[in-house]
Amino acid sequence: MFKKILNSRGVDPLLLWGVENEHLLFIRDNFDTKIFYRGNKIILEGKHKEVERAEYILLKMIEIARSGRYISSALVRQLVNKDKTQESINGNELDQENNSNVLNSDENEGAVIITPKKKIFPKNIHQLNYLKTVKEHALTFAVGPAGTGKTYLAVALSVEALEKGRVNRIVLTRPAVEAGESLGFLPGDMKEKVDPYLRPLYDALGDMLPQERLHRMINYEVIEVAPLAFMRGRTLSNAFVILDEAQNTTKTQMKMFLTRLGWNSRIIVTGDVTQIDLSNYNKSGLLEAIKILKDIKGISFVEFDKEDVVRPSLVSEIIHAYENR
Repeated sequence: MFKKILNSRGVDPLLLWGVENEHLLFIRDNFDTKIFYRGNKIILEGKHKEVERAEYILLKMIEIARSGRYISSALVRQLVNKDKTQESINGNELDQENNSNVLNSDENEGAVIITPKKKIFPKNIHQLNYLKTVKEHALTFAVGPAGTGKTYLAVALSVEALEKGRVNRIVLTRPAVEAGESLGFLPGDMKEKVDPYLRPLYDALGDMLPQERLHRMINYEVIEVAPLAFMRGRTLSNAFVILDEAQNTTKTQMKMFLTRLGWNSRIIVTGDVTQIDLSNYNKSGLLEAIKILKDIKGISFVEFDKEDVVRPSLVSEIIHAYENR
């Protein structure tokens, strides 16, 4: 029995081992090696050759984790598969492969989004065009009525990008526009005050990620769901960022948000210009952005209409009735 001890000092255990130890379990399943960890020590036991192979994979993972990059399940599989085929593994090449443009197409992508809980397919031509457009642009505006899948598909794309290691985190935000009650008078701390505004984003995430795993990713800030005001002064690099309900941003808020774009990030802005809750309709930051950014290269606009609604047919009839009123 051969034994080896590695030092993982300075590495977040969740980042190294994955949610619910999924990375650890995958490595154990692929090498005839026992793996234990006690604090900063990783203990490997087994046949000499198998221990050395597992050690090589783990050292690469520790190196990646110490650099602050996200270790996805896809990256772990890639490391293990390259070892099995005896191909050389170059850290820089892996970095480029797993941190290239967030949604460049590859052989596994196209008209399907793969998330841990389900596969998601576009339901109409506009949704298909939406998926293709996001993959080709750093900034995409998706505008249309409720029920067309704007936000749901955006969240699905962000989860897929995180799973494939193309981004280190997901940032989801929306303006907390008050509707009859002031935030200051609502019960609870700040998180409890704003969570009702962010509930639709949590619901979408819960449809794509196991609940326990989602909670841990939020606790470790791999996924951040926050009101728009929390974005000020930040630069969002290596991130997939979604601004939902953008019709309720002011012009100042929209400019602030759009200038948060950092390196190797993608932004999707979703909104419905028929549901502006601001006191002055003409102050909507979404309306202004559509007018002044339409000719900038690297920015795309996808428009949905009432015919694209994918909720029950009654929703379409309600939209029609309000439009005809």
